[in-house]
Amino acid sequence: MSRDEILGKVRSAMGTTASPAERRQLAEARIAAPPRVPPIGRVSVPEAELPAVFKSEMTRQLAHVVEAGNSLPQAIAAYLEDAGLPPVLRCGDDPRLARLPWHEAPNLTLNNGPARGDDPIGLSHALAGIAETGTLAMLSGADNPVTLCFLPDTHIVIVRRSDIVGSYEDAHARLRRHLGAGRMPRTLNLISGPSRTADIGGKIVIGAHGPRRMCVIIDGTEGENRGA
Repeated sequence: MSRDEILGKVRSAMGTTASPAERRQLAEARIAAPPRVPPIGRVSVPEAELPAVFKSEMTRQLAHVVEAGNSLPQAIAAYLEDAGLPPVLRCGDDPRLARLPWHEAPNLTLNNGPARGDDPIGLSHALAGIAETGTLAMLSGADNPVTLCFLPDTHIVIVRRSDIVGSYEDAHARLRRHLGAGRMPRTLNLISGPSRTADIGGKIVIGAHGPRRMCVIIDGTEGENRGA
């Protein structure tokens, strides 16, 4: 069957009578003004409470969540030391990472570029944290190579407190503001905790398709104004 025949049967089953031009117009209008979906109960809270919800949901999904305190490099170094991991990080060219005062943690070694198979730890910066499900929105690009999300055994992700939002709709709105109209990254990865899967018997396996450990570091102070 041809593509047109298949789609024609779908339209017929849905009772669609609009012309292709009308359907396109409707789709463009929906993209220009996405509908708002009422948030679920746990994120129907003041914005100041969303980081606590995000942290709870992330922890429930086996991620280790820490507050950065006064120094992100020191928070990273402390996590690696407590976990008995080597102080060697692979990161992209994200300017937010480049601006960090790495001299405050002189024992850390940073390597730039896409992750390789032998890199033990990847470091990324998230576009947003989604409190609804404890999920990180990760954009791909030279600043945050997508390989950092999947190849290293440990993935450390920094998310600004002001970038923690309630719902997926809020995260996509932030993405549109960040990139501008009509633009998308090559990939948008939504990550909730370390990699895990289950066999037919329900036995959970950690690290089957990616990092076995995830550390999320929340950067920023209580009461910080929400950024764009």
